[in-house]
Amino acid sequence: MKKVQIYSDWWARPNPWPGGYGVILRFGKQEKELSGFEENTTNNRMELTGVIKGLEQLKEPCEVKIFTDSSYVVNWIEKGWAEKWRQSNWLKADKKKAENSDLWEKLLDLLKKHKVKFHWVKGHAGHEENERCDELATKEIFKNTKKLGQTQRSALIDNLDKEKLLQKVLNTGIDNEQKKIKITKENQACKKCWTPVVKAIPKKKNTKNKSYYYEYYLTCPNCKTNYFVDEAKVYI
Repeated sequence: MKKVQIYSDWWARPNPWPGGYGVILRFGKQEKELSGFEENTTNNRMELTGVIKGLEQLKEPCEVKIFTDSSYVVNWIEKGWAEKWRQSNWLKADKKKAENSDLWEKLLDLLKKHKVKFHWVKGHAGHEENERCDELATKEIFKNTKKLGQTQRSALIDNLDKEKLLQKVLNTGIDNEQKKIKITKENQACKKCWTPVVKAIPKKKNTKNKSYYYEYYLTCPNCKTNYFVDEAKVYI
């Protein structure tokens, strides 16, 4: 059997949101890169999709090592949970349909064709192939931002505040003005966790040692980060 290595990475934030995946296939000295985009997806679906797309490239049974930072995929396969789920007709304990059963079905069928071993790697920790797959996924998302609404596009650009990551996608048309977008209105994504922010009214007007107060502010309902905007300032 041919020995093949598959590396996969992904991201979709917030969840659900536009997402991408990146994959590297390696057979001896031969290497192939894959990437893709989905307009409305989740982290878990992108984790599964990356692995599936890699395995679908194999035209004959192979001995495969899969490297991913997805604990979701690794645990559910290696511990047999996904197979047990399928045996129960994809019904959870509460009798509701299991999430992503369509993708789990595809993955389990593909795994039967090959001799596969999963390897978990720590994400964004300097692993060369993992970093490259992350770059492929990121480029795929920004390549497709024209398909997104302005709110989604602004949120993606505004929240990728990791300079290293931004440098990787400069050739996709992200200009300096777009990078400078600030959190100024509802539904923009929180810079810490990507959850859309909402408007909140202060319980008290804090005017101590100030010549103004904020009529409202923007807050993240998930991580509780607050954003104070100039438009909300009321001068005394």
